[in-house]
Amino acid sequence: EYLAIKGPSGAGKTTLLHLLGALDVPTDGVCELFGQNVRGLKAAELADLRNLHLGFVFQGFHLLPRLSVFQNVELPLVYAGVPVAEARERVLRQLTQMGLSHRERSFPPEMSGGEQQRVAIARAMVMEPDLLLGDEPTGSLDQSTGREVLEIFDTLHRSGQTIVVVTHDPTVAARAERVIEVRDGRIASDVRNTPAA
Repeated sequence: EYLAIKGPSGAGKTTLLHLLGALDVPTDGVCELFGQNVRGLKAAELADLRNLHLGFVFQGFHLLPRLSVFQNVELPLVYAGVPVAEARERVLRQLTQMGLSHRERSFPPEMSGGEQQRVAIARAMVMEPDLLLGDEPTGSLDQSTGREVLEIFDTLHRSGQTIVVVTHDPTVAARAERVIEVRDGRIASDVRNTPAA
């Protein structure tokens, strides 16, 4: 499924995404991810859950400026203990899919915002996550570059990737199959959408 969570600032979109991504743990109730109640997991178990099952793409890229593009994308594989040869192959495959194979030795500060976001997507996808989470993934990009990022999301979804994107932008939400609107911390609507690709 390709799901957009939309709503005004302060509605609770990012909080919901952080709960879905096990970045935050609920103070009450149950939040189950992949059959596990996240409230009962230790910090290391939450980190493993995130690394093995989830990919994150944030508005601010969150790339490490002193690591090369290759090293940034490789990081989740290092944490997972993937053998070096396999890790190299997976990183290069993701960079090629993002049109960045020629930038593997570059550093994030040398790159445009659109290139940095594509590196962030490659990093999010290198572990082949069950769920890709995007928090305003086009929020810091110009309109044309934002459209390119959304086209990447469309392509990933067509290839079978489950995606949840948080946005306040109706044009971003319009690309999803399902749109949940959040207001004041509650779901105001949940509708099927005919994506505007």
